[in-house]
Amino acid sequence: MKIFKIIAWVALGSFIVIQFFPVDYNSSETVPKTDFMLVNKVPATIEKTLQVSCYDCHSNNTEYPWYNKVQPVAWYLEDHVKQGKSELNFNEWDSYSDRRKNSKLRSMIKQIESGEMPMESYTLIHRDAIMDSLKQNTVINFLKELKSKN
Repeated sequence: MKIFKIIAWVALGSFIVIQFFPVDYNSSETVPKTDFMLVNKVPATIEKTLQVSCYDCHSNNTEYPWYNKVQPVAWYLEDHVKQGKSELNFNEWDSYSDRRKNSKLRSMIKQIESGEMPMESYTLIHRDAIMDSLKQNTVINFLKELKSKN
């Protein structure tokens, strides 16, 4: 029983100590001119869907939930956002080459069709990010239209 108490105290102490190691937040007040929404004149319904389902992980402006203030959750979320932005950053869309844009559009279409995106780990808590079949089809059709223009 004494070992259990020691382990509990060490775990509690460790939990308290890691709270003092914050992360850099991914938030910006400005929308750059290179943003996907501005460059492509996205219709309002699709814009709303993309904002809710994609932009937290794939832009320079994440809306963090309350639990992001607690470590190690904040570390996990920060890593998740960095990975998402490295794959696709909607805020930097117009800085991509035409070839890269086409590649990203193909990938977006494929991942939405297959249900890979938005990720299940994200939609588990952000239920409003789930795309029903109507939203999926609307977004996919818009992306296919964009792809045909490039």
